Amino acid sequence: MKRSRINEIMSAAGDMIHEFGFTLPPFAYWTPEEFKARKDDARHVIDARCGWDITDYGAGRYDELGLFLFTLRNGLLADLQRGGGMCYAEKLLISRQDQLSPMHTHALKAEDIINRGGATLVVELFGSDDNGNFAEDKGGTVWLDGIRHEYRPGEKLCLAPGESVTLRPGDWHAFWGEGGDVLIGEVSTVNDDETDNIFREPIGRFANVEEDEAPKHLLVSDYRSWLG
Repeated sequence: MKRSRINEIMSAAGDMIHEFGFTLPPFAYWTPEEFKARKDDARHVIDARCGWDITDYGAGRYDELGLFLFTLRNGLLADLQRGGGMCYAEKLLISRQDQLSPMHTHALKAEDIINRGGATLVVELFGSDDNGNFAEDKGGTVWLDGIRHEYRPGEKLCLAPGESVTLRPGDWHAFWGEGGDVLIGEVSTVNDDETDNIFREPIGRFANVEEDEAPKHLLVSDYRSWLG
């Protein structure tokens, strides 16, 4: 993705988030130079990879296959592994109309996916085989706003604003906005986007960035090269 396109998406996403009454934390608006200057104080933000995340999954078709995310808060895997401390994470996502977030699951993360506003959020579900692999003939169990629901293989949940689904490891899921764009909340156990996304198809998690202009704000995938 071109950096200029990423900057445009950031601006549009910020406007949509504001329209629905949410405000991002102050570090969201730091310039790259401010982030460099404050990187010691912001070490947890960097290590937990909080911040802007815009991906086309390396496919170069963001409008069709992509997702906007902002990680508001996140613990560390060490906390989760010892069963104490900051064992949770929270994100805001934007799924544009008919923009696919492709079929995947997680080995560790359990998550609530919440329609925070906008159009309908469609979540397509499949279960796993005995080895945890995608199974086109398996369903499973999720919770819709805390109510148990047995899903069929390939079932599509249609979540209106305010509705949510709880997904656990082994629940394979893809999602998109139907009828318009959707602001999505995600509340989960500690999030590790580098190792805990298992895709059905062999695709990347992060975008390959073409630097055609300076970044408006750093992506979480920029932290290593920009901040060390």
